[in-house]
Amino acid sequence: MFKELNPLLHSELRLAVMSILIGVESADFVFLRQQTGATAGNLSVQLDKLAKAGYIEIEKSFRGKMPRTLCRITDSGRDAFAEYVEALKSYIRV
Repeated sequence: MFKELNPLLHSELRLAVMSILIGVESADFVFLRQQTGATAGNLSVQLDKLAKAGYIEIEKSFRGKMPRTLCRITDSGRDAFAEYVEALKSYIRV
């Protein structure tokens, strides 16, 4: 009756990141930190987990002398997010 929820996406912060990235072409680290309210260290760890799963791509570069981390969702990440939403719907149906 209930579909299994993806444990990687069931984390509040990882779900928030994926929810932001699903609606934009890309987002930088500072924007994600501001939107989620996460600490830099925690956000960095969670982004790494999403990247290792293949759900997001992380591009590191410099803007002038300032480091810049840009994140974008992958096709695999879009699919995983859609599956998560569908699984969640099975819990909401009455």
